[in-house]
Amino acid sequence: MKKTLLLVAVMMLGALSTGCATITTGQNQSLSVETKHKGTAVAGAACKLANDKGTWFVTTPGSVTVNRAYGDLAVNCTHDKFPAGIMTVKSSTKAMAFGNILVGGVIGAAVDVGTGSAYDYPPLLSVEMGQTLALPPPAPGGAQ
Repeated sequence: MKKTLLLVAVMMLGALSTGCATITTGQNQSLSVETKHKGTAVAGAACKLANDKGTWFVTTPGSVTVNRAYGDLAVNCTHDKFPAGIMTVKSSTKAMAFGNILVGGVIGAAVDVGTGSAYDYPPLLSVEMGQTLALPPPAPGGAQ
């Protein structure tokens, strides 16, 4: 009987220790990256994306999967024919992260925040070559 109760308690603790956003959208997010110069598409730029969860590389136009994080995503794109394009992308907190505080409690919210699952970046990053820009966070509840 004690072993059964212990097993049930361990299983419940495991279920409660994963956050809602972790389950529904995960720690990773796919982003599309494009580069432009004076409004005209530029292909073949080498872009480096980095946040406190890692560093990723993509050639434009292209897609890359990054780890979600609270911190800014730094984007630096270079091309042989154009000056570098630099962008700082702010993350936003997903609406489901707030709901998780009610449903999943402190543990669920802590998991989502710790893994980065509670945050989103805009799905399309359009980097203007020769400029340094700061992109605001996406609107809560927007496209993912």
